[in-house]
Amino acid sequence: MAGASFLSTAPLVARGVAACSSISTPTRRHPHIRVCCRADAEGSEAAAHEERLRFRRRDFIGTCVGSAIGLELIDGSTRFSGVATAADLIERRQRSEFQSKIKDTLYVAIKAKPELVPSLLTLALNDAMTYDKATKTGGANGSIRLETSRPENSGLSAALDLLTEAKKEIDSFSKGGPISFADLIQFAAQSALKRSFLDAAIAKCGGNEEKGRTLYSAYGSNGQWGLFDRTFGRADAQEADPEGRVPEWSKASVQEMKDRFVAVGLGPRQLAVMSAFLGPDQAATEERLIADPDCRPWVEKYQRSRETVSRTDYEVDLITTLTKLSSFGQNINYEAYTYPKQKIDLGKLKL
Repeated sequence: MAGASFLSTAPLVARGVAACSSISTPTRRHPHIRVCCRADAEGSEAAAHEERLRFRRRDFIGTCVGSAIGLELIDGSTRFSGVATAADLIERRQRSEFQSKIKDTLYVAIKAKPELVPSLLTLALNDAMTYDKATKTGGANGSIRLETSRPENSGLSAALDLLTEAKKEIDSFSKGGPISFADLIQFAAQSALKRSFLDAAIAKCGGNEEKGRTLYSAYGSNGQWGLFDRTFGRADAQEADPEGRVPEWSKASVQEMKDRFVAVGLGPRQLAVMSAFLGPDQAATEERLIADPDCRPWVEKYQRSRETVSRTDYEVDLITTLTKLSSFGQNINYEAYTYPKQKIDLGKLKL
């Protein structure tokens, strides 16, 4: 119990009786610690044993007080652990609350401009695809905001403008500093995907939004985002990544696309599941991919999955792939967006 002295667990000694009693918790974790106490002698029997039971002052200091100091150190260590744990929980709550506000802001922004969903997905893909395994450079670092003039990023300016405006709103209520573009771009892709998943559920319900939301809540993949949400605290690059690492998806051959995915540690399966990220026309992209023997089985698998009520295989694999992709080239700062909080002395709390 924080703030309580371990000495308070010592058994009471009856008045007039000299005794040595073991201090112990209910589980007797410290049976070796002994505190000796002697009351004033009363009666002839107590007087007869007075000299035998007398102990010197230095013995008392060396044994009893030393034990008390040791116990106090243990108690202090326990309080320190309690403070550390509480601080960790506070920071987690701060990050969680900030992330919720980010998602709310992005939801509203994307709902107002749903036509930008494909561009938001490509923006996240191209930002991460600059990753180079050999040099550990590039990746999901927000550098794409400095690379919009490149051919592979043609047509993505409107999506970036949307996020720039959303960032202003997000930064205005942030207590732990501005959100990085690196985080914002990947969380925008998450919001765009969730929007597309929900739209698919609504379509399966004949356009009934209420029923579609119920369907998505019951069978959708919303619970699969845990690891993605924890990957929060990316740092922004301050200069553009090297050119030539990201192909123009609409012009690249399927082999070139496969080679690029393999180069960053992915493969034909991930290429197939991310067909919606490779351009505004997912069907046209899949028509190209399905002609490749490596991609064909995966394209067909995900097409079948999208026809089911739950769309589990497609949505779960897509979330898994985006989670991996969005971590390329990053050392996540798990204290990002936290801020000073009022210190609480747990030792003064009354339980």
